[in-house]
Amino acid sequence: MTKHESVLKRIRDEGLIAIIRLSNPEGAIPVAEALREGGCGVIEVTMTVPHALDVLQKLRGQFGKSVYIGMGTVLDETTANAAIDAGAQFIVSPNLNTTVIKACSRKGVAIIPGTFTPTEIVTAWDAGADMIKVFPISSVGPRYLRELRAPLPDIPLVPTGGINLENVAEFIVAGATAVGVGSSLVARDLVEQGQFNEITHRARAFLTAIGTARSSN
Repeated sequence: MTKHESVLKRIRDEGLIAIIRLSNPEGAIPVAEALREGGCGVIEVTMTVPHALDVLQKLRGQFGKSVYIGMGTVLDETTANAAIDAGAQFIVSPNLNTTVIKACSRKGVAIIPGTFTPTEIVTAWDAGADMIKVFPISSVGPRYLRELRAPLPDIPLVPTGGINLENVAEFIVAGATAVGVGSSLVARDLVEQGQFNEITHRARAFLTAIGTARSSN
C-alpha cells in the first residue's frame, strides 16, 4: 500500500479529519497530542495558522507515522507545493482549483478539494481528486448531502463546516465518507485555557458517534 493509499484508508476507517485552526502556533503540538490521545489519526493544520509550514514540520517530526498530518486552506498550486515540500501528507482546499488537484496528483499526495454544487463535485472528481470536501455544509445540512449522494453514489464526500457532536451522526447516515471538524472539536477557549483533556474527550466522543452511526446505518 502506498503512502497515498494509507492516508485515504485512515480517513475512511476513522471517518474524521480533525482541523487545527489557531491564532497562536504554540498550541499546535499539545492540541495534536490531545487529539492523538483521543484516537484521531488524521489532523489538518490550516494555512491560516501563523507560520503554518513550520507548524506542519514540527508536527511531522513529533508524531512520525502515528498521525497523518495534512495542510488545509490551500488555495493555489504554489501553496500546495510548499506544503508538500514541508511534509504535508494530504492537502485540503476550501475551493475548487484544478491546478492544485493536478499538482498533488503528480506528487502522489492525497487531495481533498472544496466544492458545493454537483457540477463542482464532478469537475473535481474528474480532475483527479481523491475525496471531495462539501463546504460549507452548515448552510444546508445533512439533507443536502443525502440528495447529493443519490446521483453521485461512488464519489466520497467529506462535509465540513458546522459539524458538531449533535449532528455528526446525521451526516454519516446521510452518506458522508468522513467529516471535517474544527471549532467544535478544537475550541479556541479550550486551547487558551489549556484544557487539552477536554479536547481528548471530544475526539473520543466524535469517533464513537461516527462508529455508532455507521453500525446502525
